[in-house]
Amino acid sequence: MTHRIKRVAVLGAGTMGAAIAAHAANAGLEVELLDITPGELTEEEEKKGLTLESPEFRNRIVREGFEQMTNARPPALMSKRVLERMRIGNFEDDLTRIAGADWVLEAIIEKLEPKQELMARVEELAKHDAIISSNTSGIPLHQIAEYRSEEFKKRFLGTHFFNPPRYLKLLEIIPTEDTDPELVEEMQVFGERVLGKGIVLAKDTPNFIGNRLGSFSMINSMRYAFDEGYGVEELDAITGPMIGRPKTATFRLQDQVGLDISIGVAENLYEAVTDDESREQLRPPAKLKELEEQNLLGAKSGSGFYKREERNGEKVFDVLNLETLEHEPPENPDIPLAEEAQEQGDLGARLRFIMSKAEEDRYARFLRDTILPDLAYASRRVPEISDTLEDVDHAMEWGYGHEAGPFRMWDLLGVRNTVDHMKSLDIEVADWVKEMLDGGEESFYKMEGTRELQFSPIDGDYVPVREDPMELSLKKVRLEGGEIDRNDSASLLDLDDGVLCLEIHSRGNSIDEAVVEMGSEALRRLEEEDKWDGLVIGNEGTNFCVGADLNEIAEGAHQETPDEFEESVDTFQRLLMGFRFASKPVVAAPHGQTVGGGAEICMHSDRIVAAGETYMGLVETGVGLIPAGGGTKEMVRRIISPAMHTSAPPLPYVQEVFETIAQAKVSGSALNAREMGFLKEEDRVMMNVDHLIDAGKREVLELADGYAPPVREKTIYASGDITRAALEVDVKTMQWGRFATEYDGVIASHLAHVLTGGDLSIPQWVSEEYILRLEKEAFLELLKNEKTKERIAAMLENGKPLRN
Repeated sequence: MTHRIKRVAVLGAGTMGAAIAAHAANAGLEVELLDITPGELTEEEEKKGLTLESPEFRNRIVREGFEQMTNARPPALMSKRVLERMRIGNFEDDLTRIAGADWVLEAIIEKLEPKQELMARVEELAKHDAIISSNTSGIPLHQIAEYRSEEFKKRFLGTHFFNPPRYLKLLEIIPTEDTDPELVEEMQVFGERVLGKGIVLAKDTPNFIGNRLGSFSMINSMRYAFDEGYGVEELDAITGPMIGRPKTATFRLQDQVGLDISIGVAENLYEAVTDDESREQLRPPAKLKELEEQNLLGAKSGSGFYKREERNGEKVFDVLNLETLEHEPPENPDIPLAEEAQEQGDLGARLRFIMSKAEEDRYARFLRDTILPDLAYASRRVPEISDTLEDVDHAMEWGYGHEAGPFRMWDLLGVRNTVDHMKSLDIEVADWVKEMLDGGEESFYKMEGTRELQFSPIDGDYVPVREDPMELSLKKVRLEGGEIDRNDSASLLDLDDGVLCLEIHSRGNSIDEAVVEMGSEALRRLEEEDKWDGLVIGNEGTNFCVGADLNEIAEGAHQETPDEFEESVDTFQRLLMGFRFASKPVVAAPHGQTVGGGAEICMHSDRIVAAGETYMGLVETGVGLIPAGGGTKEMVRRIISPAMHTSAPPLPYVQEVFETIAQAKVSGSALNAREMGFLKEEDRVMMNVDHLIDAGKREVLELADGYAPPVREKTIYASGDITRAALEVDVKTMQWGRFATEYDGVIASHLAHVLTGGDLSIPQWVSEEYILRLEKEAFLELLKNEKTKERIAAMLENGKPLRN
């Protein structure tokens, strides 16, 4: 489907507006970012001789927002180069630019009148078919468009992003009663395919879905904590991953968001929902107002529930005592429930265990008395805020990082048992839930064959869960009988149309012996069975592949003979070279952490289809090794060798590759990975990670028509010992400056030896196999060293590199 939105105008360069503009630019759109002009000159501007007509003065506000966005942490931009697609301006001089925009998005101050006034100007200037939207977090959309024409109202809707827009998947689309249904569908498809978002359709009610439920949950939890005497550390220890929530848990999340923002959202919601039976529970407790008055807002003010300090050369986070409002050193409280719950297994088992302990354990009681009201409140808001349970669940999963939204969590607990539990605690459940149970239905979701259904409170029956046509789910392929081979670490699946898939699902998605075995089986089938036209290497784990299984390497280094370990390296090299020179196309579909051997798998594929959020790098030096699967060879082939077909000197290119590997640099995105040489220009970047497998399959089919494998020839430029000497001087300089340890120098020396072709007195072209042999020799030599073994042990123990 071709998308007509190519240019977007974002009106408002505050935190959200500028970040949305950045994400649009990340997605390849041309962006205008505009904001108001300042009221008066600052003292500094007067000293510089600026006047009220100076462009530097008139664009001050938008420039400040733009610069804050470019320096944001985590980065809002996938690459600094996307700034070339952005242009700034102001409402007074440059608003006419919106005439060229296909989509105009308003993100100014959260007040109704300024939004209405701006929309009047937008209607005069925007194209007749431009889509107009507001990023309001809670003001009813129909009020913003109240005085606009019928034609304007047809193309107006809400597009509510969650902060930070680059990283949070949720995009709430909020049509009004006047919005053209075809435009709603168009924006849903555009949001998914171009912006990479998970779309939920919300009704035009105060705070929509995410902030309506999120505000209730936040205020309810904090009030209970204050009333019952729970501490900050205690709550954050039990309201994070243990119950399927992010590590930010409760209070760390508030410090991240900003307490003033959370209070403001809750207060606005309180004023707007006069008919909400739980309205009084939405009123922020006095303790929160007291914290706000003392400027304990979180990260933005320097301190909140936590305060960052430096003690004994280490970074520590002191914790707010909720009674004295003073920060104190962390106590790391011992909470047996947390350990016992983790031992239960998956989220459902943990939640059921916690509920069973509520009468005897104060932490379990807190979770029962906050989670159950959240679930019941969600039931009472449907169908007010949404017609479907999946949209409610997705809003909390994609917007807040919950492992399970309220109705999926309820299913995990058991709907009937939980309703009985709520009844015993005088927690009111929506009538439609009782009617569902009275009708003999026991869950909100169920499977019918391979199709998932959800209960509809509107129809009183089950309806299909929406399926994204661009998502090729490996889980569904498996349910449909498409898994053709499997071991504990990897599987082979039939994606139909002659496309085979190698899926890694090992511990941490690392490469162990079983992954290599299944990869070899994939190659065998690809070469020997006529039914296959190509191979996709991809999975649906948190990360594509984190590299070699360090436990296996550590064990092998101590127990295996040198010959046994050499054979392991040979087998992995043969596998990757098999991918590279296969007679049929091989496409890698990476996402998330794609490091070490994971990056090497990708670089030996014909084509990479990467998620925008792909973090790729060769990180072996962090554990005292260098790449042994062809990573060094591939970086030479991709960066150094092409430059040597010109008159360019080799040293700058060799230094670039050397620094990338020696410093274990990892890309900040797929766009950045392309700049670093891990991706080629013809490789594709997909903003939506859910679309990767389908895109990889389509890429295989496109390549398969007339495919010819690469020719084996001398494609590697080995720059020789003069270049190696220059690299070793660079290393010595780093050591003299105390930027590198003595053993860093040993590792770097091995890397330089491989990178420049070993003991070659003059530059020359060599085969890929030649460099692979050097990689293996260096890897095995380093693996014998006790300092490398210490680095591996340290990484396994605490997850951080050791600089010994």
